[in-house]
This record gives sequence, C-alpha cells and structure tokens, in this order.
Amino acid sequence: MSKDRVDIIEYTIALISEFARKFGLSESEAFGYIDRCNGMKLIEECYGIMHTLSFADSVDGMAAYCRKHGGTL
Repeated sequence: MSKDRVDIIEYTIALISEFARKFGLSESEAFGYIDRCNGMKLIEECYGIMHTLSFADSVDGMAAYCRKHGGTL
C-alpha cells in the first residue's frame, strides 16, 4: 500500500473519531452517518485540502456537508 493511501486512511480514522466525539456517537455510528451522507466521497476527493485544516474545522465542514446530503446532526 502506498504511503499516500496510508496517510488518507489514517486521516479518515482520526476524522471519524473526532466527529464521533463532537456529536456523542460511537466511532461506528459516526462512520455509518458519514458514509450514508456521502462523506467518504468528500474525504476521497478533498483530502488534499482537508488534511491541511484543523480537525475542528474539518469536523465542522463534514457536518455541514452531511447536512446538505440528508444528515440531521
């Protein structure tokens, strides 16, 4: 597995963990919510920018994106 792919995976795990913490969800619940709202696609397409932001900003951005795609958090 390439170093870039490992970086994306590690970032995704950390982002899901922070998202779960902010919204009082388990990591499994947070992943399911983000996945249902197409958030995994957002990470894949925008990782180059997202990983330069703070996790707080990335979590807020992910929450806003999910709300635009049917999420309620």
